[in-house]
Amino acid sequence: MKVLVIGSGGREHALCWKLRQSPLLKELYCAPANPGIAQIADPVPIPADEIHQLADFAADLKIDLTVVGPELPLTLGIVDEFISRGLPIFGPRRQAAELEGSKVFAKELMRRQGIPTANFEIAHSEDDVRKAAARFGFPVVLKTDGLAAGKGVLIPKNAEQLEAALKTFFEERRFGTAAEKVIVEECLQGEEISFISLCDGEHILPLATTKDYKRLLDDDRGPNTGGMGAHSPAGVLGGAGGEILDRILRPTVRAMEEANRSFVGVLYAGLMLTQEGPKVLEFNVRLGDPEAQPLLMRLDEDLLPVLASGAAGRFEHPRLRFRKEATACIVLASEGYPEKPTKGEPITGIEAAMQQEGIEVFHAATATKDDQLVAAGGRVLNVCASGPTLRDALKRSYTAAAMIRWPSKIMRHDIGRRVLNRAGG
Repeated sequence: MKVLVIGSGGREHALCWKLRQSPLLKELYCAPANPGIAQIADPVPIPADEIHQLADFAADLKIDLTVVGPELPLTLGIVDEFISRGLPIFGPRRQAAELEGSKVFAKELMRRQGIPTANFEIAHSEDDVRKAAARFGFPVVLKTDGLAAGKGVLIPKNAEQLEAALKTFFEERRFGTAAEKVIVEECLQGEEISFISLCDGEHILPLATTKDYKRLLDDDRGPNTGGMGAHSPAGVLGGAGGEILDRILRPTVRAMEEANRSFVGVLYAGLMLTQEGPKVLEFNVRLGDPEAQPLLMRLDEDLLPVLASGAAGRFEHPRLRFRKEATACIVLASEGYPEKPTKGEPITGIEAAMQQEGIEVFHAATATKDDQLVAAGGRVLNVCASGPTLRDALKRSYTAAAMIRWPSKIMRHDIGRRVLNRAGG
């Protein structure tokens, strides 16, 4: 099969890495790719949001399956464009992708269907936000309605921080039109996990559980980011998997079907495990990043036929197999992330890190300059490892991460620590 992966981050590098292992694969392309991806797939110099150019490319090369990594092309309608041309593609249509593209749409759907989530109000002005915050009390959660690359969530803990958040949303307009509507909701307490599944419009294939670490700094301090690390298994789910399927994922898929928005693709529920049970923080319509990296390392299946059958509207697999070993991912970022990361600094040590047992290094924001690999964005590299236990996987990841250097490198040092402390091992 000829396969096209769309995107250029660590998630897409991991997707290409996994698809490259399939005996069914004949040719692998990635648009626009990055230097790491270019080692295992043919790069295509078309931006991920140029959906008509991408469809032209897929048609010209007779691509057998296209797999979409990031959310933006999905919300722009890339799947609709490909399907209209008879081009096989795995992902949700534009109307289904609104589950991530509009948090207001998702929250209102959950309210109608009785899907457990935080209590919320929708605000259109600074005054609306202040009134809602007064009703919920501090800390309070503020979210942009539209896409904000995982950074559109602020959690003011007092009136002063609330005013600063209002300035960010409404005066500075840091999130642009994404913040024309702001969701104000109660702040849920508990452990956050990612519960990701594949869907063919009717059937759900749950992936292994993962836990993502969104805050920039140790001990969950600092601003929200796209994710500073992840591991699988999550280590905190307990026996809640069946409840999540029955009370959250299946009702969501049914509700989308009833609304003529049949959902095909990746259905990702970001959840808080509260004392009252799992509650939805947000829905995403693509693989998490960095959750995809440890997930795909654990997946004990040929991913290509799974995605191809999903794109055709019927999974052939009743369930997916995952290795018993644990996997972990440490994100190496550049100083200044998430607002103004330092760019252009040369990176060393990747080859030495890759020689360590169980290690894979996935490129997220790298480039080449004068034949030298350089940091080219906020989250630069994902250092991932497998191991017999979560402690082993994390130790290997951190050992390898220490070998990779550039002057402005930053990372969290506590990924998985609380889970290990809770488990006592």
